[in-house]
Amino acid sequence: MHDLGRLSCYRCDMIADDREWHKQEGATPDQLRELRSVLAIELPDTYWQLLSHSNGGEGPLAVQPCYFQLDSAEDSAGFIKAKPYGDQLDGFHVFGSNGGGEFIAFDLTGASPWPVVYIDMVAGRESARTIAPDFESFLELVGRDA
Repeated sequence: MHDLGRLSCYRCDMIADDREWHKQEGATPDQLRELRSVLAIELPDTYWQLLSHSNGGEGPLAVQPCYFQLDSAEDSAGFIKAKPYGDQLDGFHVFGSNGGGEFIAFDLTGASPWPVVYIDMVAGRESARTIAPDFESFLELVGRDA
């Protein structure tokens, strides 16, 4: 299913190509348009570039929660539409998890650039802890062991 590749991305020079990343085929323009259409806010260009390169995927993360599974554009759009947690995650855009009970999300409650946080799926929004001050800093942690 997952193809072990190198995390690299067209126009994403802040992402080193020497990291462990189990890549998926990149998102299509239609998949990205669908996700953009359901988002209430514009996210960093590097987020869209990552999805264009790897629409989903997974690898180690150099900080807690120590592993990162990127949601595909389709899964992200579906999560926004379905709101499985009701209003509990308003102010966050969940774009992945650690595969073991913690979401990884943009914290949209302040001003841009938005920090990346992890949130315990059971404890909810009050459990949000900052992983990185912005998405570019977060990408520096992706594909590296703690």
